[in-house]
Amino acid sequence: TTSKRLADRKIEKFDKNITKRGFVPETITEKGKDYPVGPILLGFFVFVVIGSSLFQIIRTATSGGMA
Repeated sequence: TTSKRLADRKIEKFDKNITKRGFVPETITEKGKDYPVGPILLGFFVFVVIGSSLFQIIRTATSGGMA
């Protein structure tokens, strides 16, 4: 079993942590323009999507509407 002294230490640490929740200083969180993907990857994705849609439109127009 756990000793009384160790249990009291854990309870005290837990209680201190409870009172600190929600009080995060503004300096820790940096707000900026941080995109999850780079501009090159985003440009490549747009190129592929628009290019494939244009290719599909041209293919449909040349086949007379029958894909």
